[in-house]
Parts: sequence; structure tokens; C-alpha cells
Amino acid sequence: MAGRSLAMASHFEELEDPRVERTRKHSLVDILCLSICAVIAGAEGWEDIEEFGLQKEAWLRRHLRLENGIPSHDTISRVFRLLKPQAFEAAFRAWVQVLVERLGLRQIAVDGKTLRRSHDRGGMKSALHVVCAWSVENHLVLGQEAVADKSNEITAIPELLKLLELKGAIVTIDAMGCQTEIADKIIAADADYVLAVKGNQPTLHEGIAQFFLDHLEDDFAREKVSCYQTEEHGHGREETRTYYVCPVPDELPDRRRWKKLTAIGIAINDTLRDGQQTSEVRYYILSKKLSAKKFGEAVRGHWSIENRLHWQLDVTFGEDQSRIRKGHADANFSILRRTALSLLKNNRTLKVGVKNKRLAAGWNDDYLAQVLCGT
Repeated sequence: MAGRSLAMASHFEELEDPRVERTRKHSLVDILCLSICAVIAGAEGWEDIEEFGLQKEAWLRRHLRLENGIPSHDTISRVFRLLKPQAFEAAFRAWVQVLVERLGLRQIAVDGKTLRRSHDRGGMKSALHVVCAWSVENHLVLGQEAVADKSNEITAIPELLKLLELKGAIVTIDAMGCQTEIADKIIAADADYVLAVKGNQPTLHEGIAQFFLDHLEDDFAREKVSCYQTEEHGHGREETRTYYVCPVPDELPDRRRWKKLTAIGIAINDTLRDGQQTSEVRYYILSKKLSAKKFGEAVRGHWSIENRLHWQLDVTFGEDQSRIRKGHADANFSILRRTALSLLKNNRTLKVGVKNKRLAAGWNDDYLAQVLCGT
């Protein structure tokens, strides 16, 4: 296991140490590897990481140098405040790419999340907003881009996509990312898109809505269509999801601005709860001809970034309550959390939830090694 675990460390060796050389008592690689191990095992701050190191020092010494013992929480905090998040993210992305190449990649969901308590009024610093790319099948964070606020997702998404290997994948993004520049970058990367369309693209949105309204009236008697429906019952509600996909009509307004636009889709969600019926309708553009079933799977799969990534970060990792905020520490700790969650979800040897996997990693050195190695 020793050689395999050190593969993680090899991705950190090229990182530039932000500290003055004469003040360095602890290896940067040691601090980073210690931190990711500690966060996997339940650490939520600098003191937690130090305590994990002290408790697991004998095991850590089998894989790290630790020439001057376990670094203090002040030292760990200082390193993460100074370390450039872009470089740190690139190192983790290279590590995750090794797993992706082995597991394959079919759908990438892109979405943003705000770290609500990362704002610092005294330092005039707004809350950090992070845009993530998520492998739907493999439950891996492929990369992230930090921005000042949610409105900057439009500029952050193209920058994030440039850093990823997208070839052959379907990229799904909500309406904020329905931009021609983003569609162009996806196609240029030899990938395909399924983009939600709302009022921020008013001409396109109106055209798709009118098309489906017209053809739903006669059950698509005049148009080629693929249809798929699912029904779910439970928790006091009945839910019917219906998906339609049609070839893009020649007369669709605004169609020529969207590179490789091939089809349009509609997802209708009808819910009956406590005798009350509600209906939600969403529209999409597609660069690839998909069956309605595949389209529905892509739409449902996209929301896994909410309930399998963002929800887990808040509930299991306490991200929304974290007050880490000084310097680059908030962005860097978010990278630790997302990488830890990816590795825990990717591990299949223990059939329990993420919370219990973290406990097991803290208690069982062999299990922690399995998580780190992606086995």
C-alpha cells in the first residue's frame, strides 16, 4: 500500500511553497497529505487536523517524512492561507484524473455553491462562491473554480471547462450557464451539452415553449417525438415525470447562434401531495440526438450535484457553518472537502453512508488507505 498511497503526494511535489524558506520546519507535501487524510476522517478545521496527526503519527510516518513531527494548527492554517488555490486545485485535479481514466466519464454536471459563512465583514471579503464540475456516474468532483459571487458563474464556467478533459462526455448545466460561449467551448472540446433554458435567453425560451405548447395539444401528431415517463410513489406524494425530445425545428428563433444545436427537450414534473397537484416545466437545448429516456436520465443525473455533493458538503462536512475565511484558506479548505467527499463516495468496500465512512476512516487505518487509493 505504501507505494500506492504516495501517488497522492507525487501530485503535490511541484507545488510552490508559499512560505519563506528559512521559516519552513515542515514539508509542504507532508502538510497537504496530512490535511486530506484528516478531512476524510472527519476534521473540520486546523486544530482537528493537528489532533488527527498526533493521534495517527505512527501510521502517517509509514507514508510521510514528518522530519519535525506533526505541524501545529497555526502552521497548517498559515500554509493554507498563503497557498494559491489555483495551483492546489490543479494538483488535486491531476490526482482525480487518474481515477477518471480508469472509471470512464459519461456525464459532467456543472453547478455553483456559496460558502455562506466565509464572508469577512472586517476584511471587506464577500462569501466565496465555487463552481464545480461533477462526474455523475463516478461521484467525483473533477474540478472547481472560485468566484467572488454567483453572478460571476457565467465567466467562471468557461474557465473551469478549459481545465477539464471533456471528450465524449455530456455536459449538463442549469440556466445560468446557458450561454453561447459556454456551448461553443463544450463542442470545441469534442463533448456535447444539455443546457436548461429560462428567461435569461428570452427569444430561445419563448420559441421552445411555444413549440411544445403547440404540439402537446395534439399529442405530437405533426412532429417526430421521443417520449419517456416515470412514476414514483412515497413519502406521501405521487410524482410523474414526463420527458419529450424533438429535432430542433427549422423555424426556432435564435437557433443559429447555438453551435451544433440538434434537439430541444421538455421535462414535466407533476406532483400530487396531500390532495394538491403541482406542475413544474423545464426546457432544454441539446447538441446530441438523445432518446427521451437518455434525456430524462441526464436531467435527473444533473441534480445529483445538489443532493450528492452540495447537500453532503453542508450536512456531513458542515461547509455552510465553517468560518474559515482568512486569505486563501476558505478556497483551499473547500478543495479538501470536495476531494475527501469524492474519494469517500468512490469507495465501494463499505456499504454505509458518507458520515459513517468518515468515522470508519478515522478508526480504521486500512480503510483510510483504501479510500486514499481509490479502491
